[in-house]
Amino acid sequence: MNDKITKVDVIAPQGKLENLIDELDNIGITGMTVSNVLGYGMQKGHTEYYRGTAVNVKLLQKVKVEIVICNIPLDIVIDTIKKVLYTGKIGDGKIFIYDVTNVIRISNGLEGKDAL
Repeated sequence: MNDKITKVDVIAPQGKLENLIDELDNIGITGMTVSNVLGYGMQKGHTEYYRGTAVNVKLLQKVKVEIVICNIPLDIVIDTIKKVLYTGKIGDGKIFIYDVTNVIRISNGLEGKDAL
């Protein structure tokens, strides 16, 4: 077993969230945190139409999915996320990967991978 703990943050379109959750469940992800977020990337937003008038929307609605893994290989997690989110167009999302130095479960004091 791997003792390395990794945090994976995913910024994704809201419409892909249910499929992403289902596929992550299928590979054994047992917990995640999901937040609604606003932001923009290189495209600096997009144009929408409101009552026939073009309106520039700078901040786009996305979801942020946070996952901490230890026993599931990182490459499987990344491949699964990419498979679900990929359309080949700007706005598919981003994956951020961080090393975690420790995890502490507050309810019982367990630390490290035992806290997951």
